Order: sequence, then C-alpha cells, then structure tokens
Amino acid sequence: MAELHDLTALEQGALIRSGEISAVELTQHYLERAARLPREYVDGAFAFLDPDAARRRAREVAAVGPVGDGASPLAGVPTAIKDLNLTRGVPTAFGSPAFADYVPEVSDGVTLAIEDAGMVSLGKTSTPEFGSPCYTEPEGRPAAVTPWDTSRMAGGSSGGAASAVAAGLVSVAQGSDGGGSIRIPAACCGLVGLKPTRGRISGFPMYGDPVGLATSGSIARTVADAAALLDVLAGRRAGDPAWAPEPSGTFLAAAGRDPGRLRIACFDTPVIADVEVDPEVLAAYDATTRLLSSLGHVVEDVPVPIPPEAVPVFETCWAVLTAMSTVPLSAAQAELVRPLTRWLGERGSAVSGPEFGLAIGQLRRFAGEALVALAPYDIVLTPTLATVPLPVGAIRDDADPAADFEAQKRFTPWTSAWNVTGMPAISLPLHQSAAGLPIGMMLAARPAEEELLLSLAAQLEAALPWQDRRPPLW
Repeated sequence: MAELHDLTALEQGALIRSGEISAVELTQHYLERAARLPREYVDGAFAFLDPDAARRRAREVAAVGPVGDGASPLAGVPTAIKDLNLTRGVPTAFGSPAFADYVPEVSDGVTLAIEDAGMVSLGKTSTPEFGSPCYTEPEGRPAAVTPWDTSRMAGGSSGGAASAVAAGLVSVAQGSDGGGSIRIPAACCGLVGLKPTRGRISGFPMYGDPVGLATSGSIARTVADAAALLDVLAGRRAGDPAWAPEPSGTFLAAAGRDPGRLRIACFDTPVIADVEVDPEVLAAYDATTRLLSSLGHVVEDVPVPIPPEAVPVFETCWAVLTAMSTVPLSAAQAELVRPLTRWLGERGSAVSGPEFGLAIGQLRRFAGEALVALAPYDIVLTPTLATVPLPVGAIRDDADPAADFEAQKRFTPWTSAWNVTGMPAISLPLHQSAAGLPIGMMLAARPAEEELLLSLAAQLEAALPWQDRRPPLW
C-alpha cells in the first residue's frame, strides 16, 4: 500500500480537500519520516528543521481549510523554503556562517506566497554560501547529497530543496536559479526543475539582482506538481520594477494541454566551457531528440546561439553580484566566508561602476542576439549537465577558488545561457545512467511561454514516465 509520501503534491492536496487526511496528519507524517531516515538525507537537505513551528502552522491551516474556488490545490501540503529566502522569525543564514545568528524581521514575496497558499513549511532547505556555487556544501554543515547515491552531490544552489524532494521529505519545494541553481540539482536528484521567465515571480522586497539573472521556481517529482507550485509563486507585486505578461490561465491547466506540433532547436555543444561531455549524457540527448521526433515534432540542429565572448561578461556580472553580498559584511563576518566567496567578491569589487554598467549592457545585447536567432523555434533542447552527479567534494577547491569556478563551468556548461536570455527553462529526469544515476534533459521556451514549455514537458513525461522511479531507502 502506498504511503503518504508516495503521493504527488497534488494528490496530497486532493486528500486534504476531500477530508480524508488533514494538514496536521500530513505534516506529522513528514516529520516522522525526517526523524526516521538516515541523517545523511536529512542533515544535508535542511539548514533548519522546525517541527514545532510546522505543527503549529499545520493546525492553523487545518482550522481554516481550503477556502473558495480559487484556493490553491496545494493548500495544506508540506514544503520547505530555501535558506536564501527571507522568512520572518525563522533563522535564515544564506548558507553562510557569517549570518549564523540572523533572524529576519520580514518575509520576502516567495515566502509570503507560499504562506498565502496555505502550504506548511517544515523549515529552511540547505544552500551554499550566498547561493553562488553549483554544489551545496555549506561551511560547517553536511553536504546535500542525491538520494540516488549519497556519496554524490545534490547540485546547487538549491541542493537542499532537491535532496529533500528526492528523499521524500517534502513532495515539492521552492528553489532559486541565477545560473542553473534549480535545474542543476533537479538533474542531480532525478527531479523536475522549473526556472520561470524573467519577471514571472516578484523579487519583493529586496530586488537585489540588477542584472536580471535570478528568479525563484519549482522543484518537484512531476511536471504537474511543478506547475501547481509555479501558480503559487507567480504574480506581480505593486512595487515590482518589471514583470512578465499574465498567462492565459493556470500553469497547472497548461500541463494538461496538448502542445501541438512544435519546431524544436537542439544543440549539445557546451556554451560556457570547453568540456568533453559524458557519453551517457550524449546518448540520453540523442534518445530525447528521437523521442521528440516520434511525438511529431520537427527537431533541428542549430549552432550555439551565444558566442564565447559572452562568457567573461557573464563572469563579470556574477562576480559583482557576489561582491554585493560581501561588501556590506563586517570585518568579523568577512573572516568567516569561504575562499570561493572571498575570491569572487574581490574580483567583483575590482569592477568599477561604469564597467559593471557596460557589462550589463553587453550581456543584454548577447541575450538579444540569441533570442533573435532562436525566435523561429518554439523550444530549445540541450542536456542539463555535462556528466552524471559528481562525488561530494569533486568540484570544491578551497585552496584554488579559480580552479573551483572553472570546474563548476565544466559541470554546468548550458544552464546559465537561459538566465542570460531570461527564457523559461525546465530540466526533466528523462534518463538514467547504466549505474542508475539521473540524467536530466533541459528544455527552454521563448520568454513568457511557460505554458507551452509545461505542455511539452508533460507530454514527454507521459511518453517516458519517471514518477515510479525511487531512489534507495525510499
């Protein structure tokens, strides 16, 4: 007989709406599961687990119940919030010892949206320092690992969120993505990872990314669950400087529509690094192009739409964004940050204001050229990662942060392209290696066309289902 954590988030929400279970019972189930599972799953997934607060919140939600026809289908469903997101009254360390004692007085728009939907947060999911690396190995804490092989990384920076979902500690979770930080851990953990289009989700109240690379998004086991969480998170707030056009309906409804016959651009040449791609990843990519063709889509090979000259410009912007986190630190806090953070912060601090402005403009021109080149196509396909999930510690190099950064680029040579263009992108767990490790494939769509992207993703899920795959110790 299936246990509650075997159910999708939407199935759990349906049971709550029918009265068959309560938010309290479901929350207690997940808390008991967290207490029962091996610590490498739990301690790496959560930066802060708060059972008492979760139970209180579940009782509040159960007392109100799903309200009205517009209530979220995820009302009452347990989740968790990334340690980068401000959460009032809850320790939020941004993955860094420098903020070990920080407790925000306000919540950000993502946290508020999750609360407004009636979801129950179990705590904060683990992230690397300031969300910068593509692995989740925060200083002084266990690494987030993929439940498919706990000696291997969960990816980053939303590694804790992905590890929690893949281990059945929550059914769906929010992540954030400035260079692949949702899609990378989704690929490592055998999950759906959805980065929406620029401006789809409010950056309230900090609006801290002047480049426009980062956004929150969904990590889930199914396309429908990811779409339902996007419905929770999406929407503009009065103070937003820019926003995406409203969708035609719910994203969940879009996941149930036939995408029609699409024109799909494909390339497997790495974008930001000169790296030899794992043969199993290339085989999975070729299998995906054949699957798309068999579904009636027109699949065409295209050149890489972003030139190599864009890479140093992106790196300049990335370094300045890191410096924006490190410059305000006190001397005592600065002593606590990791070598990679210090190196990137120093590199960003050396960039002048005019140089930064010129870099943003140049990056936007590269993005514009890529969008024009891809405009004839409905969807773009690439692999998500260059290899299967790597062993914990394989990338991190505190002795040589520059080598660490280059290794990250080799592991993730495609994901940041769609942060530059602002296009929505999704990683799907379509394939596995011979050893049973997840291999993700990434689809991207034109800006603001998440509905089409979700429709195609759901079609692929139906053609090559993955939901019944379970990692060891599930």
